Amino acid sequence: MRDTAKKGNGEKRTMDVSCSANGRKTTGSKKDDDGSFSVKIQGAGVESFELQVHGFWLVQDAILTILGKEEVAPRTSIALALAGVTLDPMMELQDFKGFKAGVTLRLVEEPYSPRSAQAHLARVQEMLKTVRPQDALMEGRSPTVLNTLTQTSEAPPTLHSSKNKRANSKTEHSAEAPPPPAYILPGASELPPLMTLLPTNTHSEAPSYLLDLSVSCWNPPPGFRKLQGDLMYISVHTLEGKQCDITSCPRGFYVNRSTLEVFDPRPAQSTPVCHCLTDLLSHISPQFKHNLSTLRHRPSLPAEESLSTPYRINSWLGVSSLHSHKSSFSGRLGLDQDLNAQTPDWNKELQTARDLPQRSLEERLQRDRALLQVNSAFVWAVAQGAEKVMDGFVDPVNGSNEDPAFLCGGVFMSMPANRDQCQGGERSHRAAQRLELRCVQAYSDLGGDLQNLHTIPTALADYRGVRLSAQGLAPGIQAPEQAEVPNGLLYGYSAGPLENPSRRKLLELLAQSAKALSLQRHAVLGPSGHQLPLFTSIDAQGIMGADGRYYLLDVYRTMPADANFHIEEGEGVEGEAEKEKERSFPRRYPHVWCRLRPELVKAFIQHKHAQFSQRVKAHMEENEEMEDSEKSADSRNIDAVRKACKEVGSISDIIFEMRFNPNVYAPGVEFPDSESGAVELQKRLLKEAAAFIINDRIPEFMNDCIHGTDIPIDGASLRQALHQKGINLRYLGHLILSISQSDRKHQLRHITRLAFAEIVVRCAQRFFSGYIQGVETSNLSAATSHFLCCLLVPHFSSASNGEESKKRSRRRGRGGGGAADSTAWSALNGNELWSFICQDAQETYRLKEGLGSSVDHLVEQYGLRKISLLREMCLKTGIQLRLREYILDNRNKAPISSDDVLNILPVVKHITMTTSDATRMFKAGQNSLQKGLLEQAYEQLKEATYLFSRVCDDLHPEACHCLSLLAKVAYLQSHPAEARSVQLRVVVISERVLGFDHPNTIQQYVLLAVYLLAGGETALAQRCLYRAKLLLLTVHGADHPYTAVIDASLGLVLQGEQSLQYLQSALKLNSSFRGDTDLTTALMHHLLAQRLCVAGDYRGGMNHEKEAHSIFQNKWGEDHPQTKCSSDFLRNITQQAVRVERSIRQGGAELCDSLPEGLVPSQDTTLEQLALVNGILKTSYSTRMMEFKEKLKEKKAAEAAEKAKLENPESTNEKEASELQSSNGEVTEEATTNGEHKQEATDENAESQPSETDSSEKADHSNTNGQIESHLHNGDCATKNESEEEEQQSNITNGVSTESQLKSTNGLMSVKEAQSESAVVNGKECVENGGSGDSEKQAEVE
Repeated sequence: MRDTAKKGNGEKRTMDVSCSANGRKTTGSKKDDDGSFSVKIQGAGVESFELQVHGFWLVQDAILTILGKEEVAPRTSIALALAGVTLDPMMELQDFKGFKAGVTLRLVEEPYSPRSAQAHLARVQEMLKTVRPQDALMEGRSPTVLNTLTQTSEAPPTLHSSKNKRANSKTEHSAEAPPPPAYILPGASELPPLMTLLPTNTHSEAPSYLLDLSVSCWNPPPGFRKLQGDLMYISVHTLEGKQCDITSCPRGFYVNRSTLEVFDPRPAQSTPVCHCLTDLLSHISPQFKHNLSTLRHRPSLPAEESLSTPYRINSWLGVSSLHSHKSSFSGRLGLDQDLNAQTPDWNKELQTARDLPQRSLEERLQRDRALLQVNSAFVWAVAQGAEKVMDGFVDPVNGSNEDPAFLCGGVFMSMPANRDQCQGGERSHRAAQRLELRCVQAYSDLGGDLQNLHTIPTALADYRGVRLSAQGLAPGIQAPEQAEVPNGLLYGYSAGPLENPSRRKLLELLAQSAKALSLQRHAVLGPSGHQLPLFTSIDAQGIMGADGRYYLLDVYRTMPADANFHIEEGEGVEGEAEKEKERSFPRRYPHVWCRLRPELVKAFIQHKHAQFSQRVKAHMEENEEMEDSEKSADSRNIDAVRKACKEVGSISDIIFEMRFNPNVYAPGVEFPDSESGAVELQKRLLKEAAAFIINDRIPEFMNDCIHGTDIPIDGASLRQALHQKGINLRYLGHLILSISQSDRKHQLRHITRLAFAEIVVRCAQRFFSGYIQGVETSNLSAATSHFLCCLLVPHFSSASNGEESKKRSRRRGRGGGGAADSTAWSALNGNELWSFICQDAQETYRLKEGLGSSVDHLVEQYGLRKISLLREMCLKTGIQLRLREYILDNRNKAPISSDDVLNILPVVKHITMTTSDATRMFKAGQNSLQKGLLEQAYEQLKEATYLFSRVCDDLHPEACHCLSLLAKVAYLQSHPAEARSVQLRVVVISERVLGFDHPNTIQQYVLLAVYLLAGGETALAQRCLYRAKLLLLTVHGADHPYTAVIDASLGLVLQGEQSLQYLQSALKLNSSFRGDTDLTTALMHHLLAQRLCVAGDYRGGMNHEKEAHSIFQNKWGEDHPQTKCSSDFLRNITQQAVRVERSIRQGGAELCDSLPEGLVPSQDTTLEQLALVNGILKTSYSTRMMEFKEKLKEKKAAEAAEKAKLENPESTNEKEASELQSSNGEVTEEATTNGEHKQEATDENAESQPSETDSSEKADHSNTNGQIESHLHNGDCATKNESEEEEQQSNITNGVSTESQLKSTNGLMSVKEAQSESAVVNGKECVENGGSGDSEKQAEVE
């Protein structure tokens, strides 16, 4: 089965798969108790070595792992033997008699076949290939740049392993740290140069190995030589100038006597027969042998750098191919032809992988890995197929030019040419394709028995303005077509009435899937007027394939309709009233496929359930007040539930159940009279869901952006944040309108900027799709550059600066027809393009005004950066530009020429495969971390990391987040070296699987800088911060909340005037985005006050500390510990200022050069401040959830504790307060003087709490809420009250810098019992009244 799942990986991924195995062990995450042990490998001319294996491995897995070893490469066609017996590759190692730890396995050379001989040549060519940082860019993939930062200044950038990075950076960072470049200084008007984004060194240090390696002119062997075993002939030209022909035979390779003029296949004199080609080449050429030895001893790349990513991440910048395109032996060896002669059946491979057993963890991991491999190979095949189809290498299989369909590499591709304009034309069809992909993802994610309901592998490829719909070949119908089974359908609108076991089984699966997706069972009128029960949309079709599996097709209308964009008959208003409602809802949209997102459906159901609970409670209270003696208590409760169900719109009148009919508002659907009530209820629910977006989700998103919970930096992060809230991008116009009407619009200006940029890019992309389709291939680069110039340069036209490009285009033309069309694209000008964008924005997003007359209006009005707009446009359309500086404000000369357009790459949208066990363990680690259980969280995250490595070799966005959190936990456990090592991998993974300039990559660079500084590597930490600031300036610009985080980090890392400069910038940005009274602003005031005191500016320090003190006082009051600590620090500054002033008056006789310890931050203090600024340390966590869990698990003990508490509640409360710190198993911080602290982590589970905590939950005493505070000891307080220290508790959570971080800085903070406190619970502000049982008031902040 596993072999089946690995077949058809595509020509570019064949060797990548062979370099890894399912059981790869990474980072020591799994110990030997998981069944792994060491065996000895020897034979086949390879030096013996130890190999760590698992007993459950198949023999072929062990062989793949061995082939990936440097000691064995590039050998192929080998088998394993135990005690002289060759092992079956499809059996598990543990099934062989005598297999145990320490056993010796021998490598056995197997005979070559024509196919395996060609695979061996491909392996040799792959090993001899020079690895350079530009290789990824040349292939259009996102590169990793971290290794170029870790090099010494003497050595040019090369790729290194993690160990070499660590050793190299240790030696380099003892030198003086470099000053920050001028373009990243606060307030710099100079734009950051693009040349600094990527490495530009295109010269390789690796030596050459051969002058030429190609297929001989005598190939293929004649018939009489084939009968004697000749497989192929290879021509070699060595560095010494020697030319010879090599014969490939089943035994290996040997030199023959053929020359360019004479064919003589006999073996040359004294030539050996070598099983590995490199052994023969080493025998022929001494220089090859020497250089190959150098190659073998080069530092090995870590897996995250050497393995291929599952999906290609396009890079919008690349290096010029004029001088960097290197020759490859693959073409001359014939390796560019697909080695897989048989076209893969992607549907069969995907369904075979889905059907793999899932009884044990090991089986589930192998299944997840097989699914990921098949889906990854399918996506690669789609990208390759799109290029071949658009390049004209594939003929239509249907022979139609109007609606052509293609079959390439086993992928069925359709290219819609003409669509029904009444339903929105091409836009409607594209929307339907998007919805189909989204709904296929929804059905694919269903677990359990619903995995027996299959969907066909699906993807979308946007290439050169055309959207290709790609699918695996659908299976045939199992039974021949019958009269009662039209087209072999078992389910669907056209299926008709039919009863058989297969249909009943399919209906059962559909009923279960409808429940999981919150879809309502309903009836519609069929073609003949009969009632047809449905569990899906009316378009869906269910069949049983020839493989015996149930398939569901055409699911694009599975999600319910969006009532905000559906105008019912009679709702249209003519005249002035319609103009007044242009911006209101409901309103029309350019296409008819406006559906709700699954995230919105889930959130709306949770919202309605909260309403249901409130209504039930209210009705029960009303019934109790009425004291109706005729009805029992149970009857009154049932009535309350029934009333609540009816009020909230539940489809059941006895339990809360919320489902949606996907066919409501669908054109052409008729419902029977019996469904009229249900249809009206569905319309009501859909209107409420639509209002929920406007009234709840969009304001909630705005609130999250204000408080830092969501910090979008570019268009991709904005889309992700909106989609997580269930907000479709068609609401971008309403989002801009809501922000403009908000009194905090200045704090959301970065969201407005991103929304405008996203609207412009999406409208421009729609125009570009039609624009580029009519351009000849020879003019693609010129037309693309012309379009970008029209977009970015106001009033641009080709009249003044386009003649040269026209002439160049004519020269490139192949003559003949199409002369007029070859220059039609040049007629476009900037005004025409911007006019279309404005019109499209008004029709789609209701942005009639706001875009202005050109892009310069957005630049001046909203601070939009043209380079950011260029990046977004390139990523959307797959354009790759040459890495150079672009002057986009020059109106006299075209800023982008045709030579700058290096490539146009397919942009593939695809489904993602779940990593169920790894994701589940990752979430468990997150929950443990939120509870403060560091040890437990650490073990769970390490386990999750291991599981991710088994499935995806860590090359997955979720694995990247898991490793990042693991690094944070390791850092919090005082293991900065481990955090540094893990974070180095995180940055590389983020660069490769998300993008070298992705917002997550920026944040990971900043976190890496914190861990590097903790290890004393100041220079490398500064380089990482410089890199993060450079990327942020390029992607968005300086006017962004996260710029304050980077500037504050730079201010803490740097010294002197530059430190003050960055901290002042951070303070200014925080005041602008968070407000002058925000806690983050108070933190910036305090940090700046500290640095001013160090610089000797005590007056400035006093002013900033006064601001911080004022914020604390207004926020918490005069008696709060934080306010007191700020007062103490302010008093220390004042006393020092008085001493300095007295010394100056006395002639400086008593002036002391050193500052008091209370004013000088220590290294530990600086590190903790950095951790707080970057969200590594956060506050705090309420233990009520832990107490509630304990109460459920120890019910009897809780009852006894409740009884004891009722007898003496006051003593119980005191006992609870004293035991919370030691019993909750959470992280505690004990304050010491001079700004030092100690973190203690215990791995006790919440279940070990004593029963006293349950009584506090029963009585709802919020004064014993167990709030956990994280303390930053800056040296401004010398003493602490012991009772306050006993109540201190710290909780560490993950995320970016938030308002919550402020509470644990600027001094020592504690939670006092029976006192009004403010804490932050998991990023939510909680106002707690200790004297009363008031409930927590939460407002999400981060």
